Amino acid sequence: MILPEVGAAGQARLARAHVLVVGAGGLGCPVLQYLVGAGVGRITLVDPDHVEESNLHRQPLYRMSDLGRAKVAAAREHLMAANPGVEIVALAQGLHPGNAPALVAEADLVIDAADSFAVSYILSDGCLAAARPLVSASALGQSGYVGAFCGGTAPSLRAVFPELPERGATCATAGVLGPVVGMIGALQAQIGLRILLGLDPAPLGRMVTLDLETLRFGGFDFHGAPEPEVALPFVARAALGPDDLVIELRGGDEAPEPLTPDARRLDPEAVVDRAPRGDVRLVLCCASGLRAWRAAGHLRAVGHDRLALLAARACE
Repeated sequence: MILPEVGAAGQARLARAHVLVVGAGGLGCPVLQYLVGAGVGRITLVDPDHVEESNLHRQPLYRMSDLGRAKVAAAREHLMAANPGVEIVALAQGLHPGNAPALVAEADLVIDAADSFAVSYILSDGCLAAARPLVSASALGQSGYVGAFCGGTAPSLRAVFPELPERGATCATAGVLGPVVGMIGALQAQIGLRILLGLDPAPLGRMVTLDLETLRFGGFDFHGAPEPEVALPFVARAALGPDDLVIELRGGDEAPEPLTPDARRLDPEAVVDRAPRGDVRLVLCCASGLRAWRAAGHLRAVGHDRLALLAARACE
């Protein structure tokens, strides 16, 4: 409150704010700690995972005694011990197209700390539709970025990243140094607090990049990024219609049971040749959404225009 740009009025503004935080891992831990420390009045926390020993080097909110507990439950306990005046709603579930619109609509600010391509795009779509600001970040190895999207004045995540990367590496599969993800999560919290306080210059429409191997910071303004003319939607399992045909891209060893009993299992490399044509929507399913995204791109190139994506992991 001593800061002139905050003061009593700004502190009261934070106390009235409601923030949706998706992800209670490496990014979410510093985000949550700094939002709670700043006195943000209400936080809805969404994460389906449990605490594992391999998390502890980059998720210092947890301790050995938390192993096996739901992350949202352990996080809420530790955060409430630090600031019992904050309301924290802990939801031990994944973020998917079925629950995202309602969760986004109730929040003043959305923070994407989920480490999932599908979740990031689902949140961005919801924030663009509801004009809610979204602070999204990614960390891998010794680098990462933080961007502030949507909010009624800034382009969406899809506008800045219209295509997914060829490979879907994550902190869990490719590794990360703990301080790297901590710094990026702390920057997410800083940008989020500036948005809630309405400070100038506004962070919306700005990207900050970090390369901590070379100790370089960068960034750019993306206000002029155009929204894609056609956006492949992510859909929820519950939203599948009777005329949808699910293309199951996961092999039998990965998913012994296909997403739906009548799903057609195809190898991603054979989709273009074997996908049926006609007046039917093809719903491409894989674990993370990455294979489905690539397959959809190949199908669009040969004339398929009724396509949707389903990330099975995001719907669990």
